Amino acid sequence: MHQYGASLFGILYLLIGVVVAVTNGYAIHSIGDLLSFVLAILLWPLVLLNVNLHVAV
Repeated sequence: MHQYGASLFGILYLLIGVVVAVTNGYAIHSIGDLLSFVLAILLWPLVLLNVNLHVAV
């Protein structure tokens, strides 16, 4: 039972990260944008605090 709860939490965390990244202007047009998008998904609470995670390549 605990394995499913952890998996559900992980999936929910990543889905929220995708929504937050897309709604805050993280789009994929280059490698730097892809890195920024992945960072925004993983660190979405920081995006909500207006931390700029855009990577300049």
